[in-house]
Amino acid sequence: MKHLPKHLRPRWRYLAVALESWPDASISRRTFQREVWYAGQNLLGDPGSADALLQVVEFEFTDGVGEAIVKVRHGETDSARAALACIGEIDGVPVGLRVCGISGTIRAAEEKYLGRRRQLSGQRNVVFGNEERVAAVREDLADVRLDEAFTGATDLDYDSNLA
Repeated sequence: MKHLPKHLRPRWRYLAVALESWPDASISRRTFQREVWYAGQNLLGDPGSADALLQVVEFEFTDGVGEAIVKVRHGETDSARAALACIGEIDGVPVGLRVCGISGTIRAAEEKYLGRRRQLSGQRNVVFGNEERVAAVREDLADVRLDEAFTGATDLDYDSNLA
């Protein structure tokens, strides 16, 4: 079977997406893909979702931060961005999504918007609410464990200088 000529092949755009959640969150590629499809169907309807053809090409998520590349049809990037903006939680875990950029190839999306930007995460004891607590710290942000949940804090909200 012959390939289609270049001018007849479908054209794609690749959305570089950054994900952030609580440090103990576990999100898989399959659950992220399912939420992307549901968001596309709920916002765009069946015909609009079929036109956009949202597909997760690459996915990585560890320690509360992750990256993904979502493939969409050329000309449907605005509706794809709107659908991704509708995702607020995955499997009951709150998540924040940010489209870092749009590219014409997977490689360009990785090099320009993803990859080397990984933040180092560490666990430290901090003083929050006049009590010493355990926190997952990334640069100047911290997710402080309160009983069974986390709360987000900046370096102005907690004291990491324990004597």
